[in-house]
Amino acid sequence: MAKHETPLLDQLESGPWPSFVSDLKQQAEVRAKNEEGVEFQIPQDCVDDLLGVLELSFKHGRTHWKHGGIVGVFGYGGGVIGRYCDQPAMFPGVQHFHTMRVAQPAGKYYTSDYLRQLTKLWDFRGSGITNMHGATGDIILLGTTTPQIEEIFWTLTHDIGQDLGGSGSNLRTPADCLGQSRCEYSCYDTNALVHFMTNEYQDELHRPAFPYKFKFKFDGCPNCCVASIARSDMSFIGTWKDNIRIDQDAVNKYVENDAGYPANAGAYRGSKDWGPFDLEKEVLSLCPTKCMMFKNKKLFIDDANCTRCMHCINVMPRALKVGKDTGLSILVGAKAPILDGAQMGSLLVPFVEVNPDNDYEAITEVVENVWDWWMEEGKNRERLGELIMRQGFQKLLEVTGIDAVPQHVQYPRTNPYIFWKEDEVEGGWDRDVDEYRKHHLR
Repeated sequence: MAKHETPLLDQLESGPWPSFVSDLKQQAEVRAKNEEGVEFQIPQDCVDDLLGVLELSFKHGRTHWKHGGIVGVFGYGGGVIGRYCDQPAMFPGVQHFHTMRVAQPAGKYYTSDYLRQLTKLWDFRGSGITNMHGATGDIILLGTTTPQIEEIFWTLTHDIGQDLGGSGSNLRTPADCLGQSRCEYSCYDTNALVHFMTNEYQDELHRPAFPYKFKFKFDGCPNCCVASIARSDMSFIGTWKDNIRIDQDAVNKYVENDAGYPANAGAYRGSKDWGPFDLEKEVLSLCPTKCMMFKNKKLFIDDANCTRCMHCINVMPRALKVGKDTGLSILVGAKAPILDGAQMGSLLVPFVEVNPDNDYEAITEVVENVWDWWMEEGKNRERLGELIMRQGFQKLLEVTGIDAVPQHVQYPRTNPYIFWKEDEVEGGWDRDVDEYRKHHLR
């Protein structure tokens, strides 16, 4: 029987959707009964006390968790997030209830044996509560005590072969979509690149040296399934330089409503009878640049004006495919609304080839130039996007050695004045001033 009454939390179980409250209550009962006779290394009633402190927070309208010092494993500056309850007498089972982030594998591919090892470890040395996955991508192990942290880390690294993820002012655990392992749209091998970057930048992941947190995310195509453009300081989005490939016969089968060719692979038309597929209404008129035309049973695409929004490819996957000259775009500066409001990523590198044969040198060069500038100029707790806002995108182009191109223009400039640097003026600034005075001043 539960120790704490939770009338406010109970309301969260009343809707039609699955509730985390029900999951917590189930876990509390499992620990209370302990039918398998497992020896717990942290308080047996910790989950019940977790429900109690959450109920109290709902009642008071404020949190009862506090940060009380740094908790971690020896040699690491990240991976463990300290959590302390400010009501330890009332809820002794969660007086300290730390969270551990575990680095997810590329593409989040697991074996059932691995998951059994992980859950067995957390049932024994933690609360048994997991979050698969956190917003950054990590496996989240919720709730353990300080004496268990080194023991958990030893088991993870030595017995399971798994590392901790990132937390604090460091590189956070890189996250990616399934990529070419399962997706026909993917323009590069996201799994291979995220594996390389995770290993290449281990020091930056585990030993905080940045002004604030820094997130990599890898999307295989512009569908952006891990939302890298909105949630990462540096996002890598697959793209192509050549034309969209068109199978004209397949286009006409879509137009003719052939039963074997459902639009959008049947995803959005299956739940309701929308009537016959309408190419003009569902594809051509929804193209953001209106760069498509269907005439004489033939589809034409003005690829020079295509923004690679993926809509037409998503709707007619058998007829349209991404180009063959593939690579990725690098965008920078996205973040959540902590200080200066939410920001989307800004395009920095329109196209770069993904070449594992030279250790992705073209990509790592951009990464390290950006880091050098941010670590030198960034204020404490200032994300990369905020530094770009403060010093300007042109400064970012200078420090990375990237030439300005039309794709960098977000909107026309509003300042009518142009300021030249001395080294940008042919012949030198002093000479030009003297010439001006000679001819125009009397």
